[in-house]
Amino acid sequence: MTRGAVALLGFGRFGAAFAELLQRAGHRVRVHDPHAQVPAALAAKGLADALADAQWVVLAMPVPHLRTALAELRPLLQPGQVVFDVGSVKLHPCEQMDEILGEDIAHVGTHPLFGPLSLARGDRPLRVVLCPSAAHAQAARSVGELFRALDCEVIELDAAIHDRAMARTHAMAFFLAKGLIDFGVDDSLTLAPPSFQGMQRMLDAVRGDAGHLFAAIQRENPYAQQARAQLLAALDAVHRQLQTPADDDSLAIPGSAP
Repeated sequence: MTRGAVALLGFGRFGAAFAELLQRAGHRVRVHDPHAQVPAALAAKGLADALADAQWVVLAMPVPHLRTALAELRPLLQPGQVVFDVGSVKLHPCEQMDEILGEDIAHVGTHPLFGPLSLARGDRPLRVVLCPSAAHAQAARSVGELFRALDCEVIELDAAIHDRAMARTHAMAFFLAKGLIDFGVDDSLTLAPPSFQGMQRMLDAVRGDAGHLFAAIQRENPYAQQARAQLLAALDAVHRQLQTPADDDSLAIPGSAP
């Protein structure tokens, strides 16, 4: 097994950007994705070829396809290989890896908190969340070292804690962005004060990094539906408050904490 070799399964926007990041750090990358155009220098002949000498196996396919991919992968994986996913949701993927890979194949859940835009901008430090499997502490250490070598700050969290936090941040950013776009907000709006320009930057980030993942981020996170309901209730309460006489001070938006 070649030390440092990476099998990258999935070559979408993030997979392509992550492959470049790994290569710049000196890793040999082999890519398998029958649904994408993969450069000849990276393309494996098939799944078995991609896995053959890999130390790390990166699952970069859409989250809804993960279970099927794991079932196909399992007979081809060897002890000593470390499998990790890079999806935006962690609870269900970690459960699926525990179930299908078990104690025999080392695995860990990860969520890189960066995407193609932040990589293209050269943002540093990059951050990544690790959600270790109880049976594979060494795998978490190994993957953490891999990401640190890529100039990433590593944050270790329980998968459920991660998903609760992402439901109120990541999922809500996408929810608001989708609503604003469907409402008619677009790049042609010229009368935009600085407060709105900040929202425009949010829209650009969502579109550029992972706008195509909207449904998965909302549906695969078990806490996203509750967060959406709470946000809608809060907005409705503000809407109703504005329809009744009230002291303007009670409607003011609180300033930033000191």
